[in-house]
Amino acid sequence: MGITIDCGVMDFQDAFRLQERLVADIAAGNEPETLLLLEHPAVYTIGTGGKQANLLDVEIPLVRINRGGDITWHGPGQLVGYPLVNLGERGKDLHRWLRFIEELLIRVVAEYGIEARRVPGRTGIWTAKGKLASIGVGVRRWVTMHGFALNVDPDLTSFTKINPCGMPGCPITSLRQECNYPPSLSEVKTRVGTAFWELLEDYAGTESTK
Repeated sequence: MGITIDCGVMDFQDAFRLQERLVADIAAGNEPETLLLLEHPAVYTIGTGGKQANLLDVEIPLVRINRGGDITWHGPGQLVGYPLVNLGERGKDLHRWLRFIEELLIRVVAEYGIEARRVPGRTGIWTAKGKLASIGVGVRRWVTMHGFALNVDPDLTSFTKINPCGMPGCPITSLRQECNYPPSLSEVKTRVGTAFWELLEDYAGTESTK
């Protein structure tokens, strides 16, 4: 069983450095698998293969980072999760890992009566109103980095300055938009942390859903 760390509000670069340290320690067998849960101050990030043209306001600072996926926004009201898990002991299947994270988020939002789904050929989860969570991951020595961003109650206008995940006109939604009442970020953290470790227990024995 791994551990969950609630990092509160943490600068993006500080969180990245923490991930790098933990990844090295987990790969060496010196730390348990870890789930970091946090909020970032407002920041736009882009994956290694992302296109600069998807930033619609060229004056906005953009952080390029070693994950998959294109451009996204992180900020207050959004729950960011960084699972640091040893896939070297779990099949070394990155596509399957992405499906695992999607399943985790689908199950968590279902607890609020929200029917979320996958979209073929895309990574993340959607509802009828739009994209609810983004996912972008990386691995070092088969230990995972980065993870997911679930919109709980953020300022959704922040997404209008980008083509979210490289998709022009992609509608973005949040738990506030989907629920009759907006759950608190702390409540969602608790549910994500519980569901993550429960689902991970079965990960080694489940079939790939590529």
